[in-house]
Amino acid sequence: MELIFKQGRPGRKGSSIPDSDVPTKISLPKEILREKKAELPETSELQTIRHFTLLSRQNLGLDNSFYPLGSCTMKYNPKFHEQICIMPEFSGLHPLLPQLRRGGALTQGSLSVIYETERMLSEILGFSQFTMQPLAGAHGELTGVMIIAAYHRHKKNFRKKTMLIPDSAHGTNPASAAMAGFSIKTLKTNENGDMDIDELKKNLDETAAGIMITCPNTLGLFDRNMADACRLVHEAGGLVYCDGANLNALLGKFKPGENGVDVMHINLHKTFSSPHGAGGPGSGPVGVKEELTPFLPISRVEKRDDGTYALEYDFPQSIGYIAPFYGNFAVILRAYAYLLTVGAEGLEKISAFAILNANYIRQKLKDFYPLPFDRICMHECVFSAEKFLQKGIHAANIAKALIDKGCHPPTVCFPLIVKEALMIEPTETETKEELDKFIDAMIEIAKLAEDDPDKIKECPLKTPAARIDETSAARKPVLTCVN
Repeated sequence: MELIFKQGRPGRKGSSIPDSDVPTKISLPKEILREKKAELPETSELQTIRHFTLLSRQNLGLDNSFYPLGSCTMKYNPKFHEQICIMPEFSGLHPLLPQLRRGGALTQGSLSVIYETERMLSEILGFSQFTMQPLAGAHGELTGVMIIAAYHRHKKNFRKKTMLIPDSAHGTNPASAAMAGFSIKTLKTNENGDMDIDELKKNLDETAAGIMITCPNTLGLFDRNMADACRLVHEAGGLVYCDGANLNALLGKFKPGENGVDVMHINLHKTFSSPHGAGGPGSGPVGVKEELTPFLPISRVEKRDDGTYALEYDFPQSIGYIAPFYGNFAVILRAYAYLLTVGAEGLEKISAFAILNANYIRQKLKDFYPLPFDRICMHECVFSAEKFLQKGIHAANIAKALIDKGCHPPTVCFPLIVKEALMIEPTETETKEELDKFIDAMIEIAKLAEDDPDKIKECPLKTPAARIDETSAARKPVLTCVN
């Protein structure tokens, strides 16, 4: 595909705009203005349209391929919900419009969406209240551990400065805890893929503020020691945080807030169906038990006795602002539409089919890719490509070979506790026929890795760029265009 810079010709234009007949005055400081015109390609409108259309076709995305990216829940996003998001009654609102004064009717609908979504999530997950403010999953993690820190300060538990984190937790958990002022102690996974309870007991001293559990964990397994862990942490005066990024496996089946969890973030953009990837858009609401509600961030939407909704700020023990305005409203709106569409019965089907699909793949591929923990999984399954190392093949090689088969690669080399990990999450939205195509492709690649490994090392062969220097691209990126 030819670069658009090579297609351009001096003087060629994509549009014709008449000169302004209105006097203008530039108020920007001269020192921040360009000294010369931007060196952009000069192309026609047709050339530009063709270029970006062809460029978009180079992407492997959910709309054109299977996307089993483990831990990311890349499910299909109903297009109907996108239409709701672009309704001008929602998309045209300015966040500073008045709530209840003159013109307040304009914002009552949006405030009710935030409030009702928060109430539905509280019911689904067994919590007293949610905050819809956090703008991403890791932002929700940070908010959750900040609430735990505020709780301990309020209780004058000043020695509680340590956060316990299993090595099967999501990789952002230690960073979030550290940003909230905690030191980190890592708990090992036992031979069954569960948290090591003896390790937990050993580290539950007077400094332990709590534990951050990912449930299901990054091995795709429901930790069978979770109930004991919650009990032990509570007995030691700590709190239990749950990373809910893998909520797609629990919907309608398990309420963490009624089973020992005090604080939990979830990813609306994953579980409740927003198109995401490349860093956004995101939303990471946080649910808490009753005793932690005073520490929730502001603002909070409350429903008044007269049925109107208003943003409230008077919460003296709040951790304060963690985001501008009212959270990522478009993602909240999609989640609201999604919840109303599927209903309570639909939520149970989502998790049931997500678990069924993951276990179908697990069972079909375990003779070709070893399972570090061979037991029934939840929404995703984690294989190891370690056996192919003797042939010079890594998990990344298998991922690149999958691209030539028309599939987006799964997550590779994560979780770190599995050598050469292949983390596969099919979600509930894929058909059996699509799963079978993926399974056949994985089996073909496994056989090729054994019989002709050099051929695997050449993949991908069907992409515009084959083998880029990934290390240099990350450490020395070229961020300017060269003609």
